[in-house]
Amino acid sequence: MNAKVTWHQGLSLTGSADSGFEVPLGTDPAVGGANDGFRPLELMAISLAGCTAMDVVSILQKKRQQVSAFTVNVASERADSHPKVITAATVEYHVTGTEISEAAVLRAIELSATRYCPAQAMLSKVFPMQLVYYIYAEDGSLIKQGQYVLPE
Repeated sequence: MNAKVTWHQGLSLTGSADSGFEVPLGTDPAVGGANDGFRPLELMAISLAGCTAMDVVSILQKKRQQVSAFTVNVASERADSHPKVITAATVEYHVTGTEISEAAVLRAIELSATRYCPAQAMLSKVFPMQLVYYIYAEDGSLIKQGQYVLPE
């Protein structure tokens, strides 16, 4: 896998990779940016959410779960001083559907966390992650919530 970043002006850049897609990179005007793109650390959180989301929804579909909506949120904490690394994260899986099995959701999260998601495998070695899930009925009412605890 190859990636590159091309500078335009100020702190405005474009990132690209082998897939051919591009993503704008920028930062806050307070530090010299133009507020015209993703912050690089935001992309780490998005990559974590996207990687595990693809795994979990794929596994749930293979388990014939009737998922009608699915979202993964990543809330991260950062150090106060530079380099302001991510120090912890909570990954929330929100699954909506008909007769969603809690066991299937837990197994899908487990497989993503322990076998399939390279972003999660790599980042979990750097900072602690809490993995929580919420299962909703079609009408939006919360049916079940819980947590998957990563093995030590």
